[in-house]
Amino acid sequence: MLTRGRLDRQTHVTRSVSPPHRAAWRTPMLVILAGCAIAAVGFGARSALGLFLEPMTATRGWSRETFAMALALQNLFWGLGLPLAGVLADRLGASRVIMVGAVVYASGLWGMANVESAGLLHLFAGAFAGLGIAFSAFSLALAAMVKVVAPDRRTVILGLGTAAGSAGQVVFSPLSQGLIESVGWAGALVGLALFVLGMIPLALLLPRGGGTGVEPGAIDQSLVEALREARSHRGYVLLTTGFFVCGFHVAFITVHFPAYVRDLGLDPSIGAWSLSLIGLFNIGGSLLAGVAGHRWSKRLGLSTIYAARAAAILALLLLPKTPFVILGFAAVMGVLWLSTVPLTTGIIAQVFGVRYMATLFGIVFLSHQIGSFLGVWLGGVLYDRAGSYDGMWWAGVVLGLLAALVHLPIDERPLVRGALAGGASRG
Repeated sequence: MLTRGRLDRQTHVTRSVSPPHRAAWRTPMLVILAGCAIAAVGFGARSALGLFLEPMTATRGWSRETFAMALALQNLFWGLGLPLAGVLADRLGASRVIMVGAVVYASGLWGMANVESAGLLHLFAGAFAGLGIAFSAFSLALAAMVKVVAPDRRTVILGLGTAAGSAGQVVFSPLSQGLIESVGWAGALVGLALFVLGMIPLALLLPRGGGTGVEPGAIDQSLVEALREARSHRGYVLLTTGFFVCGFHVAFITVHFPAYVRDLGLDPSIGAWSLSLIGLFNIGGSLLAGVAGHRWSKRLGLSTIYAARAAAILALLLLPKTPFVILGFAAVMGVLWLSTVPLTTGIIAQVFGVRYMATLFGIVFLSHQIGSFLGVWLGGVLYDRAGSYDGMWWAGVVLGLLAALVHLPIDERPLVRGALAGGASRG
């Protein structure tokens, strides 16, 4: 039997909640602009690291598997660190967490520029950079952004923030390639570290407190209760499972696509411009996903995106490998690239609310990063053993189709907690 206090928390769903602590000058528009800038810098710097595969392995005498393992570990530590970063952001505010993360992230990039052994590469590029990315992640900025807008604008704002991350990829891919050619790969990594430190003043513009978001009504719920509720919701489990595939696709292409392009005998600049083109087209894709998720079913949108990814990869495998085909693939994949994020985070906010959004998305994102780990690492392993990436591309086709099916049964209706005993949820 529920205690009276417990029963009150379960049934009192119209209690108003306080917005996050925000000084008068921290207007919603300023918070949104700062969050977009943080997403652009953090994601842009990370997306350019695949450009360092060939120059670093050639200079240090490492195999592609060695470099791939470092970035695979980075993705894994990113995923492992993000749930904790989400908890801290929900309690203390994203501002402080992002500032600490930026310092750790920059330290990892600086160390990556100076290491000479594979072990230290894995430590700095893997553990340090991965944890730094987790604690300065664009998902924390997204969570801060949605807490300062009304519920009916959340999906659009999530699309806007995701598009900003893509804009960072557009800028940082050719910028990093230019730095590599002008000052060398080590100097380019130091330059990226300085850009990452620029997130610190931007984070000061975000709300300082944790807060619970702008809700017309909310339940007085603890973090443990929220986690228990999400775990028992079938849609949340399916969403977590499907996001694994997103990580597998994105991480493999980000790290290995420039080398894949060069293996085809094409100019290395095609690989750099391909990454930039992915980011450019994903600006439109993310915004479109945000608007579509506001109007139509988010689960059907996700299913369509994963099926389209499988079709795009299949076309790449079957068509002749000309510069036009490579750039065309990049453009199509760009539309589908991070368009999963506003829909995935939108479902979480729609079903569970935004109070613990950073935490709940952090757990979903851990699945994404496990997929990222396997996508990056297996890409290096299979290439070193087979001399080709074809096996990874075919795996991407199969996983895309499976993800399209997994999202179809998700129940994206908001929870009605007053009818739920003990925190159990409709799934």
